[in-house]
Amino acid sequence: MGEFSTTERDGNLFIVTINRPTVLNALHPPANRELAEVFDEFAADPDLWVAIITGAGRGFSAGNDLKNTASGADLGPQPKAGFAGLTARFDLAKPVVAAVNGVAMGGGFEIALASDIIVAAENAVFALPEPRVGLAALAGGVHRLPREIGTKQALGMILTGRRVSAQEGKELGFVNEVVPEGEAVEGAKRWAAQISECSPMSVRASKEAVYRGLDLSGVAEATAEQSKFPAVRAMSKSEDYREGPKAFAEKRAPQWKGR
Repeated sequence: MGEFSTTERDGNLFIVTINRPTVLNALHPPANRELAEVFDEFAADPDLWVAIITGAGRGFSAGNDLKNTASGADLGPQPKAGFAGLTARFDLAKPVVAAVNGVAMGGGFEIALASDIIVAAENAVFALPEPRVGLAALAGGVHRLPREIGTKQALGMILTGRRVSAQEGKELGFVNEVVPEGEAVEGAKRWAAQISECSPMSVRASKEAVYRGLDLSGVAEATAEQSKFPAVRAMSKSEDYREGPKAFAEKRAPQWKGR
Protein backbone atom coordinates (compact mmCIF):
# COMPACT_ATOMS: atom_id res chain seq x y z
CA MET A 1 0.00 0.00 0.00
CA GLY A 2 1.48 3.29 -1.09
CA GLU A 3 0.95 6.75 0.34
CA PHE A 4 -1.24 7.89 -2.55
CA SER A 5 -2.42 4.62 -4.11
CA THR A 6 -3.29 1.03 -3.35
CA THR A 7 -2.70 -2.09 -5.42
CA GLU A 8 -4.29 -5.52 -5.46
CA ARG A 9 -3.24 -8.68 -7.26
CA ASP A 10 -5.94 -11.10 -8.36
CA GLY A 11 -4.27 -13.86 -10.35
CA ASN A 12 -2.97 -12.19 -13.50
CA LEU A 13 -4.99 -9.02 -12.80
CA PHE A 14 -3.44 -5.92 -11.19
CA ILE A 15 -5.88 -3.37 -9.73
CA VAL A 16 -4.52 0.12 -9.08
CA THR A 17 -6.60 2.56 -7.05
CA ILE A 18 -5.68 6.23 -6.83
CA ASN A 19 -6.14 6.98 -3.14
CA ARG A 20 -6.52 10.72 -2.52
CA PRO A 21 -10.32 10.81 -2.06
CA THR A 22 -10.37 14.07 -0.07
CA VAL A 23 -9.28 15.91 -3.24
CA LEU A 24 -11.26 13.71 -5.65
CA ASN A 25 -8.00 11.85 -6.41
CA ALA A 26 -6.31 14.91 -7.90
CA LEU A 27 -2.63 14.20 -8.39
CA HIS A 28 0.48 16.13 -7.40
CA PRO A 29 4.09 15.28 -8.33
CA PRO A 30 4.68 12.85 -5.42
CA ALA A 31 1.55 10.90 -6.35
CA ASN A 32 2.56 10.82 -10.01
CA ARG A 33 6.00 9.48 -9.09
CA GLU A 34 4.45 6.81 -6.87
CA LEU A 35 2.06 5.71 -9.62
CA ALA A 36 4.96 5.57 -12.08
CA GLU A 37 6.63 3.04 -9.78
CA VAL A 38 3.36 1.10 -9.54
CA PHE A 39 3.08 0.82 -13.32
CA ASP A 40 6.79 -0.02 -13.57
CA GLU A 41 5.96 -3.01 -11.36
CA PHE A 42 3.06 -4.00 -13.60
CA ALA A 43 5.12 -3.68 -16.77
CA ALA A 44 8.01 -5.74 -15.40
CA ASP A 45 6.10 -8.64 -13.82
CA PRO A 46 5.49 -11.48 -16.31
CA ASP A 47 2.71 -12.88 -14.13
CA LEU A 48 0.62 -9.69 -14.43
CA TRP A 49 -1.29 -9.56 -17.71
CA VAL A 50 -3.99 -6.88 -17.35
CA ALA A 51 -4.30 -3.76 -15.16
CA ILE A 52 -7.35 -1.86 -13.98
CA ILE A 53 -7.00 1.74 -12.81
CA THR A 54 -9.72 3.39 -10.73
CA GLY A 55 -10.16 5.96 -7.98
CA ALA A 56 -11.07 5.75 -4.30
CA GLY A 57 -14.32 7.28 -3.08
CA ARG A 58 -16.67 9.14 -5.41
CA GLY A 59 -14.21 10.22 -8.10
CA PHE A 60 -11.87 8.69 -10.65
CA SER A 61 -9.50 11.67 -10.72
CA ALA A 62 -10.06 15.42 -10.77
CA GLY A 63 -6.73 15.76 -12.60
CA ASN A 64 -3.87 18.00 -11.62
CA ASP A 65 -3.93 19.16 -7.99
CA LEU A 66 -4.18 22.88 -8.73
CA LYS A 67 -4.30 23.85 -5.04
CA ASN A 68 -0.99 22.09 -4.55
CA THR A 69 0.42 23.95 -7.56
CA ALA A 70 -0.87 27.30 -6.33
CA SER A 71 0.50 26.72 -2.81
CA GLY A 72 4.06 26.28 -4.05
CA ALA A 73 4.26 22.88 -2.34
CA ASP A 74 6.20 19.94 -3.80
CA LEU A 75 6.52 20.74 -7.49
CA GLY A 76 9.36 18.30 -8.07
CA PRO A 77 9.96 16.56 -11.37
CA GLN A 78 7.17 14.62 -13.02
CA PRO A 79 8.01 11.03 -13.97
CA LYS A 80 9.04 10.33 -17.56
CA ALA A 81 6.00 8.05 -17.78
CA GLY A 82 3.76 11.10 -17.46
CA PHE A 83 0.67 11.93 -15.43
CA ALA A 84 -0.24 9.04 -13.10
CA GLY A 85 2.83 7.29 -14.49
CA LEU A 86 0.71 6.34 -17.48
CA THR A 87 -0.01 9.14 -19.99
CA ALA A 88 3.50 9.04 -21.54
CA ARG A 89 4.11 5.31 -21.09
CA PHE A 90 4.08 4.64 -24.82
CA ASP A 91 6.00 1.34 -24.59
CA LEU A 92 3.45 -0.51 -22.42
CA ALA A 93 2.12 -3.42 -24.47
CA LYS A 94 0.02 -4.86 -21.64
CA PRO A 95 -3.63 -3.73 -21.63
CA VAL A 96 -5.01 -1.23 -19.11
CA VAL A 97 -8.72 -0.85 -18.37
CA ALA A 98 -9.98 2.38 -16.78
CA ALA A 99 -12.85 1.89 -14.32
CA VAL A 100 -14.23 5.44 -14.19
CA ASN A 101 -16.38 5.61 -11.08
CA GLY A 102 -17.09 9.35 -11.04
CA VAL A 103 -15.41 12.60 -12.02
CA ALA A 104 -12.66 12.29 -14.67
CA MET A 105 -11.54 15.85 -15.27
CA GLY A 106 -8.46 17.22 -17.01
CA GLY A 107 -5.58 14.92 -16.20
CA GLY A 108 -8.07 12.40 -14.86
CA PHE A 109 -9.69 12.18 -18.29
CA GLU A 110 -6.20 11.97 -19.80
CA ILE A 111 -5.47 8.93 -17.60
CA ALA A 112 -8.62 7.27 -18.93
CA LEU A 113 -7.72 8.18 -22.52
CA ALA A 114 -4.26 6.65 -22.00
CA SER A 115 -5.97 3.39 -21.02
CA ASP A 116 -7.07 0.93 -23.70
CA ILE A 117 -10.67 0.39 -22.57
CA ILE A 118 -12.93 2.72 -20.58
CA VAL A 119 -15.75 1.35 -18.44
CA ALA A 120 -17.74 4.23 -16.98
CA ALA A 121 -20.34 4.29 -14.23
CA GLU A 122 -23.50 6.10 -15.31
CA ASN A 123 -22.64 8.97 -12.95
CA ALA A 124 -19.18 9.50 -14.49
CA VAL A 125 -18.38 12.91 -15.95
CA PHE A 126 -15.57 13.67 -18.41
CA ALA A 127 -14.01 17.00 -19.37
CA LEU A 128 -10.80 18.72 -20.42
CA PRO A 129 -11.39 22.04 -18.64
CA GLU A 130 -7.76 23.22 -18.72
CA PRO A 131 -8.46 26.37 -20.86
CA ARG A 132 -10.80 27.58 -18.11
CA VAL A 133 -7.82 27.82 -15.73
CA GLY A 134 -5.26 29.08 -18.23
CA LEU A 135 -3.79 25.68 -19.10
CA ALA A 136 -4.03 23.10 -21.89
CA ALA A 137 -4.52 19.32 -21.80
CA LEU A 138 -0.95 18.52 -22.82
CA ALA A 139 -0.67 15.14 -21.06
CA GLY A 140 -2.03 13.54 -24.22
CA GLY A 141 -5.61 14.80 -24.08
CA VAL A 142 -5.39 17.18 -27.05
CA HIS A 143 -3.79 14.41 -29.11
CA ARG A 144 -5.64 11.26 -28.04
CA LEU A 145 -9.18 12.62 -28.04
CA PRO A 146 -9.21 13.78 -31.72
CA ARG A 147 -7.80 10.41 -32.78
CA GLU A 148 -10.57 8.60 -30.90
CA ILE A 149 -13.66 10.66 -31.72
CA GLY A 150 -12.64 12.90 -34.64
CA THR A 151 -11.35 16.45 -34.77
CA LYS A 152 -14.61 18.41 -34.68
CA GLN A 153 -16.16 16.46 -31.80
CA ALA A 154 -12.89 16.64 -29.86
CA LEU A 155 -12.50 20.38 -30.39
CA GLY A 156 -16.08 20.80 -29.23
CA MET A 157 -14.91 19.47 -25.87
CA ILE A 158 -11.35 20.87 -25.82
CA LEU A 159 -12.13 24.48 -26.76
CA THR A 160 -15.06 24.81 -24.37
CA GLY A 161 -14.04 22.59 -21.46
CA ARG A 162 -17.62 21.31 -21.41
CA ARG A 163 -18.62 18.30 -19.34
CA VAL A 164 -19.70 15.07 -21.01
CA SER A 165 -21.73 12.32 -19.36
CA ALA A 166 -20.83 8.64 -19.50
CA GLN A 167 -23.65 7.99 -21.97
CA GLU A 168 -22.57 10.81 -24.28
CA GLY A 169 -19.00 9.53 -24.00
CA LYS A 170 -20.21 6.16 -25.27
CA GLU A 171 -22.10 7.83 -28.11
CA LEU A 172 -19.01 9.86 -29.03
CA GLY A 173 -16.92 6.70 -28.97
CA PHE A 174 -14.39 7.03 -26.16
CA VAL A 175 -16.37 4.98 -23.60
CA ASN A 176 -16.66 1.23 -24.21
CA GLU A 177 -19.40 0.45 -21.70
CA VAL A 178 -21.67 2.30 -19.28
CA VAL A 179 -22.55 0.44 -16.08
CA PRO A 180 -24.70 1.30 -13.07
CA GLU A 181 -23.26 3.62 -10.43
CA GLY A 182 -20.92 1.74 -8.12
CA GLU A 183 -20.19 -1.04 -10.62
CA ALA A 184 -17.31 0.41 -12.65
CA VAL A 185 -14.67 -1.89 -11.17
CA GLU A 186 -16.85 -4.98 -11.57
CA GLY A 187 -17.49 -4.00 -15.18
CA ALA A 188 -13.77 -3.51 -15.75
CA LYS A 189 -13.10 -6.94 -14.23
CA ARG A 190 -15.46 -8.49 -16.78
CA TRP A 191 -13.49 -6.90 -19.60
CA ALA A 192 -10.22 -8.02 -17.99
CA ALA A 193 -11.54 -11.58 -17.71
CA GLN A 194 -12.40 -11.63 -21.43
CA ILE A 195 -8.95 -10.30 -22.28
CA SER A 196 -7.36 -12.98 -20.09
CA GLU A 197 -9.10 -15.71 -22.08
CA CYS A 198 -6.77 -14.76 -24.93
CA SER A 199 -3.04 -15.33 -25.14
CA PRO A 200 -1.34 -12.43 -23.32
CA MET A 201 1.39 -12.54 -25.94
CA SER A 202 -1.20 -12.10 -28.69
CA VAL A 203 -2.94 -9.34 -26.76
CA ARG A 204 0.32 -7.41 -26.38
CA ALA A 205 1.24 -7.90 -30.03
CA SER A 206 -2.22 -6.72 -31.08
CA LYS A 207 -2.16 -3.62 -28.85
CA GLU A 208 1.31 -2.66 -30.00
CA ALA A 209 0.43 -3.18 -33.65
CA VAL A 210 -2.65 -0.97 -33.33
CA TYR A 211 -0.89 1.97 -31.69
CA ARG A 212 2.31 1.82 -33.73
CA GLY A 213 0.28 1.35 -36.89
CA LEU A 214 -1.72 4.51 -36.17
CA ASP A 215 1.54 6.46 -36.08
CA LEU A 216 2.47 5.30 -39.59
CA SER A 217 1.22 6.65 -42.91
CA GLY A 218 -1.36 4.00 -43.66
CA VAL A 219 -2.35 0.34 -43.67
CA ALA A 220 0.26 -0.63 -46.27
CA GLU A 221 3.18 0.79 -44.27
CA ALA A 222 1.83 -0.55 -40.97
CA THR A 223 1.47 -4.05 -42.43
CA ALA A 224 4.95 -3.91 -43.89
CA GLU A 225 6.49 -2.75 -40.58
CA GLN A 226 4.57 -4.86 -38.05
CA SER A 227 6.97 -7.81 -38.03
CA LYS A 228 9.58 -5.44 -36.55
CA PHE A 229 7.47 -4.48 -33.54
CA PRO A 230 8.92 -5.93 -30.28
CA ALA A 231 5.70 -7.47 -28.95
CA VAL A 232 4.92 -9.00 -32.35
CA ARG A 233 8.39 -10.53 -32.49
CA ALA A 234 8.02 -11.80 -28.91
CA MET A 235 4.67 -13.40 -29.74
CA SER A 236 6.10 -15.31 -32.70
CA LYS A 237 8.84 -16.80 -30.50
CA SER A 238 6.64 -17.60 -27.49
CA GLU A 239 5.33 -20.84 -26.03
CA ASP A 240 1.81 -19.42 -26.45
CA TYR A 241 2.35 -19.15 -30.20
CA ARG A 242 2.68 -22.93 -30.32
CA GLU A 243 0.15 -23.68 -27.59
CA GLY A 244 -2.80 -21.99 -29.31
CA PRO A 245 -2.86 -24.09 -32.50
CA LYS A 246 -2.00 -27.23 -30.52
CA ALA A 247 -4.91 -26.71 -28.11
CA PHE A 248 -7.26 -26.02 -31.03
CA ALA A 249 -6.19 -29.24 -32.78
CA GLU A 250 -6.61 -31.22 -29.55
CA LYS A 251 -10.04 -29.65 -28.88
CA ARG A 252 -9.10 -28.36 -25.42
CA ALA A 253 -8.75 -25.00 -23.70
CA PRO A 254 -5.29 -23.48 -24.18
CA GLN A 255 -2.97 -23.14 -21.20
CA TRP A 256 -1.42 -19.73 -21.69
CA LYS A 257 2.00 -19.02 -20.19
CA GLY A 258 2.38 -15.37 -21.13
CA ARG A 259 5.85 -16.05 -22.41
